[in-house]
Amino acid sequence: MSSPQQESPKEEKMSSLCVQGHAGTLALMVASAAVGGTLQYGYNLAIMNAPTVYIQNFINETFQERWGIQLEVYEVTLIWTFIVSVFSLGGLMGALVAGPMSIHFGRKKTLLLNNIFLMSSALLAVTSRTARSFEMIIISRFLVGINAGVSMNVQPMYFGESAPKHLRGAVSLSSAVFTAFGLVVGQVVGLRELLGCESCWQYLLASNAVPGFVQLLTLPWFPESPRYLLIDRGDKDACLKALRQLRGCEVQRAELDEILQEQAEAEGRRAQRPWELFADRSIRWQLISVAVLSSAMQLCGNDSIYFYAYYIFQEAGISAEHTQYVTIGTGTCEFTACILCNLLIERQGRRQLLMGGYALMTGWAIVFTVALSFQTAVPWMPYLSMVCVFTYILSFGMGPAGVTGILPTEIFNQTARPAAYMIAGSLMWLNLFIIGMIFPFLVKGLGQYCFVPFGMVCLLTALYIGLFLPETKGKTLPTITNEFNKLNFREQKASGPKSKQAHYQLGEVCHSTAL
Repeated sequence: MSSPQQESPKEEKMSSLCVQGHAGTLALMVASAAVGGTLQYGYNLAIMNAPTVYIQNFINETFQERWGIQLEVYEVTLIWTFIVSVFSLGGLMGALVAGPMSIHFGRKKTLLLNNIFLMSSALLAVTSRTARSFEMIIISRFLVGINAGVSMNVQPMYFGESAPKHLRGAVSLSSAVFTAFGLVVGQVVGLRELLGCESCWQYLLASNAVPGFVQLLTLPWFPESPRYLLIDRGDKDACLKALRQLRGCEVQRAELDEILQEQAEAEGRRAQRPWELFADRSIRWQLISVAVLSSAMQLCGNDSIYFYAYYIFQEAGISAEHTQYVTIGTGTCEFTACILCNLLIERQGRRQLLMGGYALMTGWAIVFTVALSFQTAVPWMPYLSMVCVFTYILSFGMGPAGVTGILPTEIFNQTARPAAYMIAGSLMWLNLFIIGMIFPFLVKGLGQYCFVPFGMVCLLTALYIGLFLPETKGKTLPTITNEFNKLNFREQKASGPKSKQAHYQLGEVCHSTAL
């Protein structure tokens, strides 16, 4: 006798027709949210490269006008470093407020309200030159950091809760695709022929308002997350309406049953706070996995390799005038890799892409270290270093860049998910800030061996994924939870018959409802 929740051939045919019906609506929703969301992270990282010298001169001129002080080079560099680094501190703040905002306002409304930080930042940036205030640039960068921090947490949550199970990975991964796209757009807009010149740097810093306006005009036409509407708000009619709009047909029974099951499990429970996750044994290994992968995403050295790109391209014989165009190739490389990962994720799975990406990065870190060691001794070594720059970025984009943001949506339930994203986002931004501060000292202290620590991080992360992270592709939350329970309750399983019976009873209940 078949399970009552098992799809019949007729339902499967209807499901395939729904795939064709909802693809356009879902794609437009993804584009609308991401243009004003994670695209901002990549864009705001990239646009700070072009105006470096101009803003440093502006800082020095401001001090001379106010107090008649001529700053030393290291003092100007210190202020400039703080302007760049304060973006990470803003991102950390955004990650901390993203959870409460997404619970109180909902996923879609949080993304819309998030533009308040963005527009305030753009206003401060565009008027900073007229006001002769570099402090306004600092505040502007902090506010746009908050905007990016909120987007990086809430957008993957919104996508993961709105997409059907068979497209969940690809839709969530589009956050990384738009991040890489923002990086490329920022590099292009920052060219000297466009806004990267001395007379236009304030407009370059404020240009991030344009994607925000696009989101404000388009996102209100799309529905809220169906899971949020049903599980957090208890509004079944709104949930069904949202599902019909996103799917383009009547709601499939199997999908609705899965959401109802998660609602039943969360019934009577409020949203968990971040510190409560640390005390919950049932999600211990889920939390460890998210913490390890979120930290590794920044500690793997992908952002640091951009530091070497300019030097390596010049060593390979590319003139300073043309280096800015070649640098765009690094962003394009990551963008291409993220698109390829988007096409592969539902075929190869999350675990294989993550483990393969970090394993490849380990290998290229070793080759890069060798190339840097013989940079001046062997004539063709600068060209090998160029290859390492592109392959390292490709390896990062093929797995870690996109898959890492998906996992909290897939391995945590509705009550724990916002808090899990707060922890993951906080670790990501904190590690980004730490790397930004210590990397110059790593270069000075380790020289050509500065990528050895990054290679070790990649190797250890690949080993962790291979040993402890289960595959989540195409699986329901109860099935994934049951696999993690083998680690979470491993001691109870081995302690005696009574504990073993209780553990298998939990697994049996999850298995039957998953059908």
